[in-house]
This record gives sequence, structure tokens and C-alpha cells, in this order.
Amino acid sequence: MVLLGLGAAAVWGTAQGLIHYSPELVTMTVGLTAGWIIALGLSGAYALRDLRAGAAEYRNAITATAWSAGVFGVVCFLLNYSYPRTMFAVWIGVGVLLLCIVRFVRRRVMHRLHGKELFLTPVLVAGSAHHVDEVAMVFARERWMGCKVIGAVTNQSIQATSTGLPVLGEFDNIADIIKTHNVPVVIFAEGSFDCPGDFRRLAWSLEDQRVQMLVAPTMADVSAERLEFRPVAGLPLVDVARPRAIHSLRWTKRAADIVGAAILLLLAAPILLVTALLVKLEDGGPIVFRQKRVGLKGREFYCLKFRSMCTDAEARLAALQSKNEGAGVLFKMADDPRVTRVGKFIRRFSIDELPQLWNALRGDMSLVGPRPALPREVEQYDFDTRRRLQVRPGLTGLWQVSGRSRLSWEDTVRLDLYYVDNWSVVQDLMILVKTARAVVGSSGAY
Repeated sequence: MVLLGLGAAAVWGTAQGLIHYSPELVTMTVGLTAGWIIALGLSGAYALRDLRAGAAEYRNAITATAWSAGVFGVVCFLLNYSYPRTMFAVWIGVGVLLLCIVRFVRRRVMHRLHGKELFLTPVLVAGSAHHVDEVAMVFARERWMGCKVIGAVTNQSIQATSTGLPVLGEFDNIADIIKTHNVPVVIFAEGSFDCPGDFRRLAWSLEDQRVQMLVAPTMADVSAERLEFRPVAGLPLVDVARPRAIHSLRWTKRAADIVGAAILLLLAAPILLVTALLVKLEDGGPIVFRQKRVGLKGREFYCLKFRSMCTDAEARLAALQSKNEGAGVLFKMADDPRVTRVGKFIRRFSIDELPQLWNALRGDMSLVGPRPALPREVEQYDFDTRRRLQVRPGLTGLWQVSGRSRLSWEDTVRLDLYYVDNWSVVQDLMILVKTARAVVGSSGAY
């Protein structure tokens, strides 16, 4: 990768006629290449633990590049050597870009292979049976991570956990179990140890084995931005920042909604006009469907959509309840007979929801947030689910880009609550980008 950057810079410089090759130039370039590779290694850019997820892999590559460039500049200054600036700038720029692109492509390929259950890493989970199942379900749901839980270690007198995960033994024999099954990763959930000394002694016993030891604290759905590791006198403390729902109500997000909705309305104007005409011509009914929804803090508003169903859709709903394919309080049907021909098309590409840009402009909704629920759905919410109402509902949200209509009700609520508690500008931008990709692919929509 570094050599690709070097080659690109050399070609650029040669094409511009700015580089005059000399033994000194070659020596300095080779030194810069070697220093960059060493810096990448020292920064952990090749660490296997960062390959599957997180930004550490990219951050390490960029950090190593910045250090290499800085040190090289100091060396050139001390040696009073004038390295070609154009070659240096292009060399660094192209190099770090290719580093990140190749890592991104490699990660996407790995996720696809893991999703097909290829190249999986066997994982052992230790702890009480209930907490072991919680950890195992996460890996079963997020198959792209490439971890396959092969068994549990618990002191409970059971042959398998409630989800069918086999119990391979007790804590006293965990070192032998790891060696017997050749497990490279062990996760310690709640209930693994009676005292800190047990963990320390186990770490000693595994010191000569290449085993990665992970600890799963009794918390879930907390973003990395809210966590900070603070070791105090040998005690590993995790500082958890407060939930961020209130941050999403600040003027910055509202201003972004106004500007974004206004721009999107202008850009979508031709699509809005054509869709309105097609909806009207099909059956002569109303163009826009106004439905009462529940928004911020439980306040009701009228959510706008292009009408995609027949005019008596609400009256026919009761007769279709027995065929409901949705989860929880949601009603979904993959082949809903109430949907019109035009409605099927505009639903497939989410065109029916474009009028909600006006709701976002008015302040009833946001561009990103949990989907607005019907009053009858909100009446069935439990205490946790009502947390969704602490932010403005959105045209798109985290669960829409994570499976759309394929998700269970539990996963839908979990993702919405994660969004509410861990809101950030970067997360909103990522959701918008993923929404565009999901809409173009019409994945999971009906």
C-alpha cells in the first residue's frame, strides 16, 4: 500500500516534470517508506483485533501517516535536504487514502464472508447461564462480526443454557477447556468470578497461550463515545456519560432539519409532481394521506404521505389483522391487498414518504429519528419503549437502515432506544447515507 502511494507520487511528479532523480532522493524516499511501515506497525494498524469493527484501524493508519510525515519533515530540516514538495504531498495523500480504502473494502468482504458463516472465530463465553445467553444472542444476531459461540462455561448444574448452548464445563476447568477446544477468544460475562483474584489467577494460567480475554460488563447499547476507561489504583472503572436524548433537541439539529428538508423538497419537486399525478389518475382519490401520529413528548400531529392504498384502507384493516406479519404493535403485510399499483412502486423506493419533508420543515418531525407511531400503538408501549418519544420522530432511523421490515419488534425498539440514548451528528449523517443506499436497493421495504 505504501509502495502504491510512492508509485503514484512518482508518476505524478514525472508527469509534471518537477522531480529530478538522484541517489539522495532515492535514499530519502526509501527511508520514508521504511519509516512509514514501521510507524504503521507500532501504531497497531496491523492489529488483528481491530479488523472487524470500529474506527481504530483507520485512526491508527492516519495517525501513523501523520507521525511519519512529521518526523520526515524534521529529518529533512536537520539534514538541510529539500525533498520535492509535490511528490511528498501526493505521496502522503494518495498513500493514506489507499490505506483506508483497502481496509474498508477488506472489511466489507470479511463481513460478507462472515454472513455466509465462513472464516468464523470460535468463542467461549463464561458466566451465569442468563448472561451467557445474552452475549451469545448478540453474536448470533450480528453475524458480520465473524464470532461463533461454541459453548458456555458456568458453575450451574446444567447441560445446556436456555437457548441450547452446550455447557462445556465449570470455571475450575476453564483453562483445560480452552486448550482442548483450541478457543482463541474467551468472553467473561457477569457471574464469571467470585473475586478479582480469580480473574488474575486465570490470566496467569493463560499467559503462555494466545488467547484473547474479553470482559462483558452488565451494560448494553451504550456507544463508545459515552464510555471512557479510567483505571484507579488498579481498579478498572468505566465512566459512562449521560444519555444524549436532550442533545438531539438543540438548535443545531433543528437548523440542519430546516435546511436539509428545504433543499430536499426543492430537489424532489419533479418527483413529487409526477407522483401526485399518478396517484390521482389511478383511482381519483385523495393524493395525500393524513394520519394522526405521536411525536415529541407524546404530542400528536398529522403525518403526511402519498396515498399508496385504496380509499377504504382503514375500514378494511380489522379484517386483515389475522394476517399481520409485523411484530409487536406494528401491522405489516408483504402482500397487502389494500396497496394500489402505484402504491407498490412508491413504497418500494419510499417515495410515498417524501411529503414528510414538510413535516420536518414544520418541526413535527426530524430528518433522522424513530419512526412516528400511531396513537393506538403508543397505548401499548411499556415504560422502556416510551423512551422513543423523547426525541422528534424521523423520516428515517437506525432500524430502517438495519433491516427495515425484516426486523423483529424487540430489535426495532432496541435500535430506536440506542439512537435516542447515543445521539450524535456523525450517527445522523451515517444513517442518511445508509438510507440512500437502502432506498436505491429497496431492501426490506413493503
